[in-house]
Amino acid sequence: MDYAGANRAYTESSILTAPPERLVVMLYDGAIRFLKQAAAAERNGHHQLFLERLRRGEAIIDELNVTLDMAQGGEVAARLRSIYLFCKRHLVEAHLKRDASHVDEVVRLLSDLRESWQQLSVQGAAARPATAAG
Repeated sequence: MDYAGANRAYTESSILTAPPERLVVMLYDGAIRFLKQAAAAERNGHHQLFLERLRRGEAIIDELNVTLDMAQGGEVAARLRSIYLFCKRHLVEAHLKRDASHVDEVVRLLSDLRESWQQLSVQGAAARPATAAG
């Protein structure tokens, strides 16, 4: 197996074994990465790359939105939905105006949410019992 194949296998294993809150952090990481790439592409005049990366970031935000459990999540889920919809509207504006600053605002918002989920992930890991190896 080559390095790329080993890296893919490791990533797949990480995803399949991650607890739910860690998966949310991973989704935020992906969205933030793609949106930062989109903003950089727009600033450098690479509009096609801007659109492609913007779409990938939007797809992750869509996934975060549609997987919200509104019945179980109550007010927190409703607020997250509002934030995700705000992000989507801002990214549409970024596309229409070709304005990277709109993307930057979404990145800042998602980064704050990511930090909160990261803290939940750490707390959840501390609360889970350790499993015996072997």
